[in-house]
Amino acid sequence: MIGFVLRRILLMIPTLLVISMIVFTIIELPPGDYLESYVAELQARGETVNEDEINFLREQYGFGQPVVQRYVDWVWGMLHGDFGYSFEYRLPVSDIVGDRILLTIVVSLATIIFTWLVAFPIGIYSATHHYSWGDYGLTFLGLLGLATPNFLLALVLLYLANVWFGTSIGGLMEPKYLDQAWSWGKLVSVLEHLWIPVVVVGTAGTAGLARRLRANLLDELQKQYVTTAKAKGLSPAKVLIKYPLRAAMNFFVSDIGHLLPAIISGAELTAIVLSLPTTGPVLISALQSQDMYLAGSFLMFLSTLTVVGVLVSDLALAVLDPRIRLEGGQSR
Repeated sequence: MIGFVLRRILLMIPTLLVISMIVFTIIELPPGDYLESYVAELQARGETVNEDEINFLREQYGFGQPVVQRYVDWVWGMLHGDFGYSFEYRLPVSDIVGDRILLTIVVSLATIIFTWLVAFPIGIYSATHHYSWGDYGLTFLGLLGLATPNFLLALVLLYLANVWFGTSIGGLMEPKYLDQAWSWGKLVSVLEHLWIPVVVVGTAGTAGLARRLRANLLDELQKQYVTTAKAKGLSPAKVLIKYPLRAAMNFFVSDIGHLLPAIISGAELTAIVLSLPTTGPVLISALQSQDMYLAGSFLMFLSTLTVVGVLVSDLALAVLDPRIRLEGGQSR
């Protein structure tokens, strides 16, 4: 086990290095840079362009240097905790992401908990009562959840929350709490607004997870070892929980590699519609404006979480399912 973990950690280094090259190349592909876009925007508004300021910024942040040199400086800075400066927000990248990451984690973790709490009982009931009226009804609701666009559901829930409960439209809290320190009133306001993005984002995820759990569990329930366990006199609940359900949960654990970056990035489209102060809209804005330090650092952070998540999921799968082994070898 220790040897496997060490090898995987060493493999992460060239993997992240290649990812950093790809990320930097993608950011550099569009013609021009942020300063050129900024100058064009000022000229379109009829404002005066301070050439001395532009030249100073271009020299200070190395826009006139070769691409290879800028890539090396960018990677070297990240290794030392310097993620660069956001030109659009006029702040260090760490300050921008740090202000939004807490609310992003709160929304995403609440959504994951909601999704699992709803998907598990639905998937288990549908598998153990397959082709019943309850199974057909839950299947219909699941397909309806998959077919409903998130942005449309977000608009409907915003309207209903405002009409029924008087909740302010957009955001994760009342406007008066935006620049205030955390207090009981601010926490209550966040909880009052939190259920809308949780339901919107979790609807499609709940439907998908429930269908996958149903399919996997149905496959396990039809295997010979389940019949043998029942013949030995084990109760139906014990047979279900101890054997087939445990095997059917493999895909939940394997999704950890996707889950960790999803917690940070959040649902971008839903965040824009609901005006959520999360990190997803920041990444989209940075890519559109060619704010290379913000976009590049953000993408590298998500890539690191993905690589770490894959390692965690591999280890968790080995613990969950005895059939999975970390080491290859001859069968005995």
